[in-house]
Amino acid sequence: MLHAVEKLERTRLSAADWEQGALDLIATQGVAALAVEALARQLGVTKGSFYWHFPTRDALLGAALARWENQDTEALFRQVEPISDPRERLRELFRRTGREAKSHVIYSALLRALDQPIVQPVMERVSRRRMEFLTRGYRELGMGKREAAQRARLAYAAYVGFLQLTLQLGMPRLDHAEFEDYVEHVIATLIPA
Repeated sequence: MLHAVEKLERTRLSAADWEQGALDLIATQGVAALAVEALARQLGVTKGSFYWHFPTRDALLGAALARWENQDTEALFRQVEPISDPRERLRELFRRTGREAKSHVIYSALLRALDQPIVQPVMERVSRRRMEFLTRGYRELGMGKREAAQRARLAYAAYVGFLQLTLQLGMPRLDHAEFEDYVEHVIATLIPA
């Protein structure tokens, strides 16, 4: 009977389900809370079901981070890259980034877990990739290499700082209209007309 239950769970939950479940848990409780048993409980399956897809918790964390990196950075870039006008591309990037509330929570949780050997290189790679994308956009606006790199750093620092203020330091959250105004202010400030 136990084998039948595990087989059913294995066919019901894919590795992608476990990865997304891990990201959901990280968003609500942080990286340190990611444990096989807790995640299995959250997903409503047995712990044994996990081992059909991943040999260890670290393997799951690595796969979940790869999924997050692809969805949160690469997929977003693929959506905005076809916009030929660099000014419009950057504006759309800022707007779309602003709308991804769950992504912000995951990013903030990962910032708190930079001491974990699996998390730190992913965050470095994601940050470097985002800075490169921003720098290229600013270069395409006609900025010199140094000015574009500085503007990219400022834009990225504004993003990370906003998350820190809101999600980690408990500053009052903006309602929808206030947040939209804030995003438009950031666009007007960081993207030259």
